Amino acid sequence: MPRVAVSSSSQIAADAGARIADEGGNAVDAAVGAVLTSTVVEPGICSLGGGAFVTIRSPDGKALTVDGYVEMPGRELPSDRFGRGRREVSLGYGGGVETTVGYGTIATPGALAALGRAWELHGRLAWAGLVAPARDWAREGFPLSKTARFYLGFSGDSIFGWHPEGRKALYHPDGTLLDQGEVVRTPGLADTLDRIAEHGAAEFYEGRTAELICDEIGANDGILTLEDLKEYRAIEREPLRLPFGGWEIATNPPPAIGGATLAAMLILMGSRPRAEWNREEAEHLARVQEAVFDYRAEHLDRAEDPWRAITHLLGPEGLAHLRRRSGPPSTAHTSAVDEDGLACGVTISSGYGSGVMPIGTGIWLNNCLGERELNRKGFHVDSPGTRLSSNMAPTVATGPGGSTLAIGSPGADRITSAILQVLLNFVNGGMELGEAIAYPRLHLERAGNGFRVAHEPGHPIELVDSVPRRAFEELDMYFGGVGAALHDPDKGLSPAADPRREGGVAVGGSRE
Repeated sequence: MPRVAVSSSSQIAADAGARIADEGGNAVDAAVGAVLTSTVVEPGICSLGGGAFVTIRSPDGKALTVDGYVEMPGRELPSDRFGRGRREVSLGYGGGVETTVGYGTIATPGALAALGRAWELHGRLAWAGLVAPARDWAREGFPLSKTARFYLGFSGDSIFGWHPEGRKALYHPDGTLLDQGEVVRTPGLADTLDRIAEHGAAEFYEGRTAELICDEIGANDGILTLEDLKEYRAIEREPLRLPFGGWEIATNPPPAIGGATLAAMLILMGSRPRAEWNREEAEHLARVQEAVFDYRAEHLDRAEDPWRAITHLLGPEGLAHLRRRSGPPSTAHTSAVDEDGLACGVTISSGYGSGVMPIGTGIWLNNCLGERELNRKGFHVDSPGTRLSSNMAPTVATGPGGSTLAIGSPGADRITSAILQVLLNFVNGGMELGEAIAYPRLHLERAGNGFRVAHEPGHPIELVDSVPRRAFEELDMYFGGVGAALHDPDKGLSPAADPRREGGVAVGGSRE
């Protein structure tokens, strides 16, 4: 059995992946098991009640993306059921976030369907073995992580504390939020995972778990129905591919826009930075981000035909336009590679969270219908069954000498800028993988009718006076949490996790 390297959102999750490798699992087994564990031990950060993408590169060089993102629900409901079950909240996270939560913001979750399909295609171990670490932590309780506690400090009362089941999990009897390191026990979650271990992903979509979810949502102005869950299918898609610096990149295709955004920025950056980051290279990076993010806002966020819009973006005319323009929480990610050349990247998100935990399930459900950046056309305007767009971009790559890389990040619209800068540092800048991840980042964010550069200390953008800037005092999880795993046939396995989040790395499996 191959050795497997895992980078995940927490050390607990990474260790779960290594445990699965020790039992004979490959990179896909390890990634799936680590993600399942993340959904247990990272409350507020990720959940089985959201969506996911899985990008896989096989040892024979073939790549695919399993699309398990969320869909617009509401099949066979009367029109007067739509537009209800929501309330607006403001969070101080990242300098200020406005979002919408409640039963009406819950989209049809696809995360478990995607994980199940990835395992069916490439898994080696029995499904129940992949669920076991997650179920064990759910039953025994787990320490609240630094990252989760940080986010819950902003979102606990307004999102994760209003539903009685969620409040039981995260709050003391006196009404105070659990602190970092205190033990979390989520009511009902271990029993749900027992059912999922026995019946597979279908339990979430057609079993007792589906009934518990839809009964509560239907009684509280939500629009997710049993019909929506029964009709949901993970979709296998051909990834977007592009050459970059001697590597072949495969990333998330439409209807998601994250992969296309990443691809466009990689193409525009080319071989830059040519040496090391300096004032000129930093300003160019900012201009590239501005050009691509502006195109995304104008053409991709509201596109009726994402493939057409992305084909134009990555075609000669679109790139020429961008070159003229660019010239002089809450998500989790897991990456795994093994010595056989199998690579797997999984990004999973529940948005900012709806706050809903249906009684008896232990599963927090997403608020993806209430995420404004994903619903530019408005609230409940898509037809039931429409798959929402996404910024997520789990990516795999094949490089010189047969090296394989899996990489991705959480971070909403900072996902693509985070992955971009790590690839630039690693491929063009010659940094080691961990160094490339830890290097200070910048991100172009909207400010009024224009853009400004948010950046971490030590980035050369500090020397540029031609763009408005917002400086952070230290490395911050606002700029993502890249997880990557590399296999170099000459140097072996190298997982790396982002110091901006409490990520973890592990290596498992036999050397024989």
